Amino acid sequence: MKILLVEDDRRIAEALAEALSDRHYTVDMAEDGELGWAFVESAPYDLILLDVMLPKLDGIQFCQRLRQKGYTIPVLMLTARDTSTDKVMGLDAGADDYVVKPFDLPELMARIRALLRRNHDILPPILEWGELQLDPNTCKVEYAGQLLQLTPKEYSLLELFLRSHGRCLSRSMILDQVWCFEEQPGEETVKVHLRSLRQKLKAAGAPANYIETVYGLGYRLNQNI
Repeated sequence: MKILLVEDDRRIAEALAEALSDRHYTVDMAEDGELGWAFVESAPYDLILLDVMLPKLDGIQFCQRLRQKGYTIPVLMLTARDTSTDKVMGLDAGADDYVVKPFDLPELMARIRALLRRNHDILPPILEWGELQLDPNTCKVEYAGQLLQLTPKEYSLLELFLRSHGRCLSRSMILDQVWCFEEQPGEETVKVHLRSLRQKLKAAGAPANYIETVYGLGYRLNQNI
């Protein structure tokens, strides 16, 4: 799942981005509203964490513009001001939830999971494909009851394939979803991580073509599994 964090306090932004990355989210960071808006226009996101007090374009204006342009991305606002008026302004601007700083990290993560579930409410809580099971809440992956030890990127790759329901994904699409903007490696990196993921699946008993290559197009989960 890919998250955009728009926060001008570098210390808070880096700590929060690290906590999110530890939970297998891909995070892009912007330190002002206009830069955040440029990110929105350049890549798809599953959630936006948005500070209210931002330079250049504040969080209220950002959220209003987002909804006026037709974006339905869930927005969780972060603010140091705990008044009902501020909360009403944020919600009226189109925010989905509101957290006051200093926030409790476990509570914030729970709110993030709730918004992501709401945005993907057609999906089951545990993602499955054949004998594979991935639990997004615990980050636990099993194949035929055998626990898989995956790196964060391997986990993100597998979750992306499972959420795509067998749709073919090009390397550029995978890069946009699994790697943050600051990393942006070459497409060869996708092949390297995908090869390692396939090897771990095969070692657990999955068919060699569990993730199949569609030549000239990309990759997808094997529809015949």
